[in-house]
Amino acid sequence: MGMVTDYLATVDAARRPALERVVARAHDLVPGLVEGTAYGMPVLLHRGKPLLSAVEAKAHLALYPHSGVIVDLVAADLDGFSLSKGTIRFQTDQPIPDAVLDRVITLRRQHIDEALDTPRPKRARGNA
Repeated sequence: MGMVTDYLATVDAARRPALERVVARAHDLVPGLVEGTAYGMPVLLHRGKPLLSAVEAKAHLALYPHSGVIVDLVAADLDGFSLSKGTIRFQTDQPIPDAVLDRVITLRRQHIDEALDTPRPKRARGNA
């Protein structure tokens, strides 16, 4: 078991399947995910970086792709959902559509891969 699995076991039984769906889809699309924590939340990690968190709040469920860029890229497809820079809020009776969820996961994986696979320029050392 890991942080995400342990967390999901604590979620209200009526709401848990909606979060489990998000986590299962992430595992399907991104093999080798590891469970951990980031920003005080249970998180699925890809190559050591936060891919996403799916958590329960008092009035909603939330998907955090740990990137405001991702939310902006899918916002047009989430009419009627509550969005903020890095959060997609949803309900058990209004889940994130499958195609949008898949895009969020795939885009976040791509952003992580690009960031890790792009060589960083070396900083010049010297006396300032």
